Amino acid sequence: MSNSPSSDSISALNPNAKTTQVKLVLLGEAAVGKSSLVMRFVNDDFQENKEPTIGAAFLTQKIALEDKTIKFEIWDTAGQERFHSLAPMYYRNAQAAVVVYDVTKAASLDKAKSWVKELQRQANPNIVIALAGNKVDLVQPAGEGEDESMENGRQVPTEEAKAYSNETGLLFFETSAKKGDGVRDIFKEIAKKIPLEHHISNRSSTRPGPHSQAREINLMQQGSPTNRDGGSCNC
Repeated sequence: MSNSPSSDSISALNPNAKTTQVKLVLLGEAAVGKSSLVMRFVNDDFQENKEPTIGAAFLTQKIALEDKTIKFEIWDTAGQERFHSLAPMYYRNAQAAVVVYDVTKAASLDKAKSWVKELQRQANPNIVIALAGNKVDLVQPAGEGEDESMENGRQVPTEEAKAYSNETGLLFFETSAKKGDGVRDIFKEIAKKIPLEHHISNRSSTRPGPHSQAREINLMQQGSPTNRDGGSCNC
């Protein structure tokens, strides 16, 4: 398990720093591990066979930098296609986005690219976007002297995704929500990249409505629980 500190200990690292709020949205195909990434970052926890997110979930977590503390207000959106039309509600006015794909599923990178295009076309022009290739724990390393293409289970080569990220101006990470690898790095690097003009504590600009700030998932009832897709996933 990761040794990521809790929210309270993160804040305690820099008690005199100004705390600023940043609205962040997670996007990506269903079952790529968006919710698992958030739960690892917020609660340092991982749940096998997690239920699919319905509509969106809201969580918060703080991360301390040398000169400021960033409070991320995180909207974890559902990946099922029927919820796609709701996405603009959550990425509107967002200062940051994490677009997630599954390194063991090539089609999920194509979906991630479509989300990146939509964000660059319709979201805040200064939005900081990170591309996260999740589930690296499912990849078996190549043998000694073999190249990455020999990795068992991987469908998206690291260099391919990295090259795409460089071309489109994205931050790039490969992660394992299950083991915690790379998860905190995403949010720390995003915090560093947020433009100074957005370091303003303005609750109304970061949240679309009056929802609880509890560090627990609050499902937005845009769809009935009876409509949940069957099966299980690390959503």
